[in-house]
Amino acid sequence: MRQRSTPAILVMSMAMFLLCVGEAISAQQPTRWKPHDMNRPRPPLVKPARQNLPVPPPADAVILFDGKDLTNWRSEDGGPAKWIAREGYMESVKGSGYIFSKQMFGDVQLHVEWATPVPPKGKSQGRGNSGVFLMGLYEIQVLDSYENDTYPDGQAASVYGQYPPLVNACLPPGEWQSYEIVFRRDRYDADGKLTRPARITVIHNGILVQDNVEIWGPTNWLQHSPYKVHADKLPVSLQDHGNPVRYRNIWLREISEWTPPGPANIENGPILFLTRAELDRYVGNYQVLEDDHPATYTISRDGDSLKAHFYGGTVIELVPRSKQEFAMRWTAGKLVFDLDGAGKATAFTLHLGGEQRTANRVN
Repeated sequence: MRQRSTPAILVMSMAMFLLCVGEAISAQQPTRWKPHDMNRPRPPLVKPARQNLPVPPPADAVILFDGKDLTNWRSEDGGPAKWIAREGYMESVKGSGYIFSKQMFGDVQLHVEWATPVPPKGKSQGRGNSGVFLMGLYEIQVLDSYENDTYPDGQAASVYGQYPPLVNACLPPGEWQSYEIVFRRDRYDADGKLTRPARITVIHNGILVQDNVEIWGPTNWLQHSPYKVHADKLPVSLQDHGNPVRYRNIWLREISEWTPPGPANIENGPILFLTRAELDRYVGNYQVLEDDHPATYTISRDGDSLKAHFYGGTVIELVPRSKQEFAMRWTAGKLVFDLDGAGKATAFTLHLGGEQRTANRVN
């Protein structure tokens, strides 16, 4: 849980505070549940199988903590991290503050192993509280949620203050647990306008608990903060919340910048405009041998476009690149036509999946 309130804030008029929070939430809240609502249904309990931990990092991983020291981490002020590193793990120290990776990251696959204190002390948010922050902004809650009730959007594996986990997959205090996190950062245009919110997937102890959810903005205590343009890469951070939570075997893989599929990304190259009369020169039936048996492909015109009808009822739109070459829309294939002197198609060769197949016009 991110909570950096000062005494002045805590003693301010609650009425004015709730008014401000309410205005912020009303503009951003995509659910009928308010932050930290104890009436919100609890995720069902699922007992996870014991995993074979620690999980070895893959060859292309960036190692953030290997159990030896904190050389890859810093304090918020840029100085050395003030947590303790010993016996293969690091442990948060009360009052030491958050720690931040020295390296900056955007889209990542992040692996984190953590354990809450034993014997357990406190209850609700006061028991084994910490957090994993992507870009220092978006928190996946760390908490001892084993037989410890709290508000659902603040229990272990929640997107803090936004999404409770799909299930409660917590192990008992003192046992090592794992998070596998896939994070896609938020995107902005040249004017700083949000074009795509951040998204996150979390697997807790081998169980899916956050399924590619869309984050509403930076996570915070008591309120929802709006998106603000920021650098494409920022640090991973871990929270000191006053509890001696332990971490080990932290590594990540930077993953390629993701662009959603769409016509602009699939239909590469110029598109030639052909009139309906020109398109009609390709219309007809074409025959090819399939496993030594003749099969018929049909080319038809549908308005201002051509359609290829293959065996099995498959129909694919054809996109003209030239008067001979037509791409198969949505598919990495093409048809290259043979034309006579009048520009009428007499045959075509299908190029698809590394194979070529020639079909001759039969009418």
